[in-house]
Amino acid sequence: MLIDIGVNLSNSRFDQDRPEALQRAQDAGVEKLILTGTSVEESQSVVELCREFAVRFPRMLYATAGIHPHDAKSFNKESMATLKALAAEQYVVAIGEMGLDFNRNFSTPAQQEKAFEAQLELAAELQLPVFLHERDAADRQLQIIRTYRDHLVDAVTHCFTGSREALYGYLDLDMHIGITGWVCDDRRGKELQGLVADVPLQRLMVETDAPYLLPKTMTEPPKGKRNEPAFLPWVVSTIAEHRNESAETLAQQTSENSLRFFRLD
Repeated sequence: MLIDIGVNLSNSRFDQDRPEALQRAQDAGVEKLILTGTSVEESQSVVELCREFAVRFPRMLYATAGIHPHDAKSFNKESMATLKALAAEQYVVAIGEMGLDFNRNFSTPAQQEKAFEAQLELAAELQLPVFLHERDAADRQLQIIRTYRDHLVDAVTHCFTGSREALYGYLDLDMHIGITGWVCDDRRGKELQGLVADVPLQRLMVETDAPYLLPKTMTEPPKGKRNEPAFLPWVVSTIAEHRNESAETLAQQTSENSLRFFRLD
């Protein structure tokens, strides 16, 4: 069994073949997906997808509800009220994708921090795990999380691509680490390949971040280069190789970690 903790299934690149993509995931041994909410609208969309496919794919789809730092400029009191209502849905298992992104600054740092802290407070209030994004903002992100960590049930830094210092900062706060197909890229992912062995096995989770980050290790990449959950085994095998572990061990433990983290069992 495998669990993909980060899938952007509401993305328009899946509009033509969502049911087929879910079937391919199942056929590849990917039994559960966490669909990522990146704005109020996308959070509503992924919850609706969970509902839409609940009969055909029972107990397969779950969702996060949150506001990505890129979208933080749209954050207001109404946003929080909607997120809180969405969090009551049976499919929602975490608050996020939230955090800081000082790489592209589609929203100002001040807007990002305001939305981030409000969502951390919501997660603490509801006792839901948090699903975190961070780019070029590790120091400030860690500073903010430290303030809230004692009140949060669990936290994962999704699609981790940062430095050794950032990794150890997150691990010191008893956080989980999500690894994507970035690790399969011998150019961009070189530093990450050297770091994955430093993540304790009980803190590791795996994800595709589909339709993005197609694993570059694939022998026959699909036309259009769209990533999908069925390709998660390529991520797992690459991580296993750089950790000197079997893919089977990694698959089993990351699945157990994800079941526990998202309270799916």
